[in-house]
Amino acid sequence: MQWRQVLSDAGLSDREVNAVMVLSTKSSLKASELAKELGTTRLDAYNSLERLQSIGLVKTIADRPMRFSCPPVHEAVSHLIDIRREQLQKIESGYEDLKTSVASGEEMPDEEKSDFSNPKFAVLKERTHIMNRIDKMASEAVDELTLVLGRFGILHLCRSSALTSVNDASERGITVRVLAQLDRRTIRFFSQLHDSVEVRHTKDLEAQGAIMDSSESIQYLHMEENPVGRGKNDAALIVESEPFGVSQRNLVDSIWDEAVSFEAASKRFTEDRIVDPLRVTLEGGSFLDRFREVLEIDEDLPEEDTPFNPDAFLASSGEINKARKKLASGGIQEISSFGINLNEILAQVGMRVGEELSFSLRSIEGDIEFLNEMMDWWEHAGLGELSYGIDPKFHIKAILLGDPQPSGSIPLEELDGGIIEGALRARFEGTTGVSVVREVDDEGNLTYTLDMPE
Repeated sequence: MQWRQVLSDAGLSDREVNAVMVLSTKSSLKASELAKELGTTRLDAYNSLERLQSIGLVKTIADRPMRFSCPPVHEAVSHLIDIRREQLQKIESGYEDLKTSVASGEEMPDEEKSDFSNPKFAVLKERTHIMNRIDKMASEAVDELTLVLGRFGILHLCRSSALTSVNDASERGITVRVLAQLDRRTIRFFSQLHDSVEVRHTKDLEAQGAIMDSSESIQYLHMEENPVGRGKNDAALIVESEPFGVSQRNLVDSIWDEAVSFEAASKRFTEDRIVDPLRVTLEGGSFLDRFREVLEIDEDLPEEDTPFNPDAFLASSGEINKARKKLASGGIQEISSFGINLNEILAQVGMRVGEELSFSLRSIEGDIEFLNEMMDWWEHAGLGELSYGIDPKFHIKAILLGDPQPSGSIPLEELDGGIIEGALRARFEGTTGVSVVREVDDEGNLTYTLDMPE
């Protein structure tokens, strides 16, 4: 830690810190000389000197014009510590007197009574104060504590005393969860969390905050872009309200269920592999209704109990078994009757393969070099031929190998097409604003157009 940081933590403004740093290295300076050193006006210099004089940190030398001096920086910090220590002693003394008064039965004035039933909120500024509040939340948690750390939040946590309190809370049995967005540069810091803290990764949340026992929440309003900065401009909203805390927890829970475990997500950065679970999306609609239609269950159950009829029961069972046998003999495509589209499933699997292929080639900076490498891989795998052109727009054309597949066979062409689409989307979509459009030309070849923004 640098002297400037210590002086700032001791309560000095940036301008006062700069004045102390300059004066502590000079025997004495005039206000105009100090203003020149600081690159500010003489009025601003006088304002800073007046404040520093009021706390006994700067002394005035009687001269014409007046000159100002300051002790060496380590003595200045020691002086500020003495001031803070004296202030703390006064606060502790007053606090003990008030506790004694309350214990003896004295009634608190109405203005000192708190209405705990009403929601309360406050705005905290500067990262140090926000982290101190998270430290307090971890210390006071009774059941659970959830931290939303965003992309660089773990770095901020590990640079504060809140980390120790979070780990202590986990050790004493508090359920501690961390929802983060992993980054190659900060992933190593997660090892400083207690082993019982569960961490999950999501790309859908860049916010930062905390929820304690659904009764108190912190939501960042602003964060400095510099991840290693001091966070002087950070701001957060603190809300003490159980309904708000419950809604925040429900929001985090919905993202948590879809998030990836730390072990799986971290392999992207430690082993250069994507092993995240692949979630396949099926068609919508009522699967119960589809099941009834496929198995020819047309009649509803009677509203009233009827006498058991063995013959009718066996006949009904025979009809259902007949429908099932028909499905079984119809081939793999029959599963579409249940709303399970094999084409879409294989396309989604192919897109995941393409994403992993793009990830393995991410070190290639040039886009043309990337496409050439992708085409080499595609042809080496024996999947067909790839070519690209620029008329009318930049596009990739895929000529798939093999004869047309007979009806009912596994649609591997969807898997192949998904690989190309997944690789292109992973490489070009999102950060560059490019969208990948899939089309089929007159000859049945797949074409992927890269639609560039204007």
